[in-house]
Amino acid sequence: MTTDESRGSLRRLLYRLTASEAEIEAQELRRESAESGGTPAHQCNRGQVVSVAGRLRTVVYTPRTNLPTLEADLYDGNDVVTLVWLGRRHIAGIEPGRHLTARGRVAVRDDRKVIYNPYYELESPK
Repeated sequence: MTTDESRGSLRRLLYRLTASEAEIEAQELRRESAESGGTPAHQCNRGQVVSVAGRLRTVVYTPRTNLPTLEADLYDGNDVVTLVWLGRRHIAGIEPGRHLTARGRVAVRDDRKVIYNPYYELESPK
């Protein structure tokens, strides 16, 4: 092992010992998202068709008189993209903590990135 490799190993070990749980989790999500070939959420722009992979943080049913919606925040370790299914009250497998890959066109609503009625693939629970 060269000196540079040992420094890198020591640096990674110190980071893992001193980083918060949230930082380690975010780093792991960024790595998993990159491995799945997804676009990092912070690089998504309005009008762009993207594939974003991550974990669902929250899932909320919003009952509205004219059109109910199911909204889920997908976090990839960088940023959040809100997934919105119009006219849906519940979708099997869409629950907090679940990993998935979503594809669709990015819109911006209230300064948040949103994908309406995305195509999605659920990853098997770990």
